[in-house]
Amino acid sequence: MSFQLYDPNGSTLLDRELQLPPYQKIKGIDDPDNYIASQPLSDAVNVALALGQPLLLTGEPGTGKTQLANSIAHQLGLRLYKFHTKSASTARDLFYRYDSLRHFHDAQLKDKSSVEAKDYIELEALGKAIVNSPVERAVVLIDEIDKAPRDFPNDVLNEMEQMEFTITETGKTFQADDSNRPIVIITSNSEKNLPDAFLRRCVFYHIPFPTKSLLKQIVNSRLDLPASFKERMVDAAIDHFQEIRSNKGLRKKPATAELLAWIHVLSELDVDMNNLELERERLAMSYSILAKSQDDLRKLRTEDF
Repeated sequence: MSFQLYDPNGSTLLDRELQLPPYQKIKGIDDPDNYIASQPLSDAVNVALALGQPLLLTGEPGTGKTQLANSIAHQLGLRLYKFHTKSASTARDLFYRYDSLRHFHDAQLKDKSSVEAKDYIELEALGKAIVNSPVERAVVLIDEIDKAPRDFPNDVLNEMEQMEFTITETGKTFQADDSNRPIVIITSNSEKNLPDAFLRRCVFYHIPFPTKSLLKQIVNSRLDLPASFKERMVDAAIDHFQEIRSNKGLRKKPATAELLAWIHVLSELDVDMNNLELERERLAMSYSILAKSQDDLRKLRTEDF
């Protein structure tokens, strides 16, 4: 990785006889093979599988809630369907979408007898898993359910418990095959309280922030670091990261996802984490990965850790 592609003095890559390299994702960072679950988290997954209930996960953003669904699907050899909850999501959106506008438009232009509602239905995550259950079992991720309107969790209670839904526009009902009941993983950042009736139907687990030893396992598993950096610098980098997280003045503490990106950059820059005074300038540059507000970035760059 080059950190000199954009020049503050305005010279172009052509002036410097350089080429813009293709973007390369950080190797291994999202590989489900590299996901590390604690034993209590693994136990919660297995309880949810045994009961056939959704697994509701809370925890700081960036602690691996969403990635767990990828890991489960990968380990069990199942397809993964994702539903990213939005502030305007309705219960129906979890199962299907109906393009009423296109249906109405086509009905005006075509022979009405040839225009059927079923042609304007598109299945969504849980709907796909239920409809396809006679031939395959799937994992369904309902991501950040706390972003949805307050009524959303209550509106999907019966459908999720029975694993069935009705397409109102066609009157057709679909129910999951019991032997291939979808595995549902729900994440929440606890931005709002979920209804008690909904919580009673879920297996719950809160992912705590990892300990230093687990952070080290995660870093070594998910980042392809040079051996020299891994041996000498990872412990020191994690110590510095934990010191930053313990700063009471920060508005938002950096999470595991930021740690991985930060250590990747430290490795690419070959920062000597055992000589922080000498590396102050390059560390200050790297703090823009960890800070998520102007005040936090200023604190990290001016305070002596």
